[in-house]
Amino acid sequence: MLRTTLRILGTVLGLAVAAAIIEYVASESGEVVILRTTDAAGDIHETRLWVVEHDGSLWLRAGNPSGGWFARLSSRPEVVVVRGDASIAYRAVPTPDARDTINDRMQEKYGWADSYIGVFFSRAKKFPVRLLPVTPSH
Repeated sequence: MLRTTLRILGTVLGLAVAAAIIEYVASESGEVVILRTTDAAGDIHETRLWVVEHDGSLWLRAGNPSGGWFARLSSRPEVVVVRGDASIAYRAVPTPDARDTINDRMQEKYGWADSYIGVFFSRAKKFPVRLLPVTPSH
């Protein structure tokens, strides 16, 4: 009985580790940018995210609109995106009406990885964010 229980626990643990590894590989596949957001205390946080281009803008997609980077940019929409060697300032604009379009663009760009992540995090609940470049004032 104890051996059977340990085998079951070992199998479940092994599957959980395998799923976590696949999720990590999926989330890091393709182009990944660094989003820098600022919290209420002024501390900067970096988050690695997928990005797509659509309608002349860069777009991000939040899986959890009530926490993390999305919550920070909701209160402080001025962000910086590091893409390759460039760091560019943007104003982040949550755009829920673009959900289907941005989901489609993410699927086209990230393929199997987007499908895999979608198994755990519903595409219907994703929240698209449009990045508008901030032009320096003179």
